[in-house]
Amino acid sequence: MSAPHAHRWVVDEPDIPFAMPVLYEDAAIIVVDKPHFLATMPRGMWYRQTALMRLRERYDDPRITPAHRLDRATAGVLVFVRDPAARGAYQTMFQERRVVKTYECAAPLAIPARPATGTVSRLAPPRPFPLERRSRIVKTRGVLQARETRGAVNAETRIERAQRLGHAADGTPIARYVLTPRTGKTHQLRVHMNALGLPIVGDDLYPRVEERAWDDFGRPLELVARRLEFTDPLNGQTRVFTSRVPLPQG
Repeated sequence: MSAPHAHRWVVDEPDIPFAMPVLYEDAAIIVVDKPHFLATMPRGMWYRQTALMRLRERYDDPRITPAHRLDRATAGVLVFVRDPAARGAYQTMFQERRVVKTYECAAPLAIPARPATGTVSRLAPPRPFPLERRSRIVKTRGVLQARETRGAVNAETRIERAQRLGHAADGTPIARYVLTPRTGKTHQLRVHMNALGLPIVGDDLYPRVEERAWDDFGRPLELVARRLEFTDPLNGQTRVFTSRVPLPQG
C-alpha cells in the first residue's frame, strides 16, 4: 500500500521551463517567486509541474500547503505553509483580507474608457489616474471569462499609471500600472483593466478568448503579484515580500 501522501507522478507531463526562486523561508512558511505559466496547485493536465508539487518534491515534505493562490498566468509572490499547526492562521489571514497586495501590469498607454456598468472614480482630478474601479463581477463555473453585470458591487481596485514602458509587439504604446485590489474576485484585475479599454498585455482571455498551445511561452500575461505585506499571525512581525519578475520594457 502506498503512503497516504505519496506523489502521483505524471511521467509524460509537459515541462514548464522556468525557475521558481525561494524569496524567504522559516519554520512556518516558504515564500516563492512564481513564474508565469506555473499553476499554484494540481489541476487538469498539470500535477508535478505546479508550484505546490515542485516545493513538496524540493523539500521532500508532503505537508506543504498554499496559504493562497495565484492564477497560472500570473507571476509573483506566493506564500506556502510548511508547519501544519500554522496552516489555519495563515490561510485565515488571506481569507479575511488582512494582507496588502500590490500588483503590476503592462497595458496600453491610453485614456481609460467609460465602462458600461459599475463606476470609475478619479482620485486626483483632473488627472485620469489614480482611479478606483468598482463593479459587480460574476464568474460562471465552466465559462472561461468572468463578466461584469449590474447589481451590488463586489469588486474594487485602485489603479495608478506609472512610467511608460515602450511598445507592445503590435506597436501599441504601453505603460506600467500599479493595481491594488481591495477585493479578490476571480480575474478581477484582468476584468477591470479590460473594462477600462486597457487590456493587460498578453491576456488570452480578455477582451476575447484566444486558443494557444500549452508550450507557447512567448506571450505571458504581463501581470505580476509584485508585493505582499502583512502582520505575521504567529509573532506579530511585519512581513514584506517583493517579486523580481520583470515587466517588458518595450
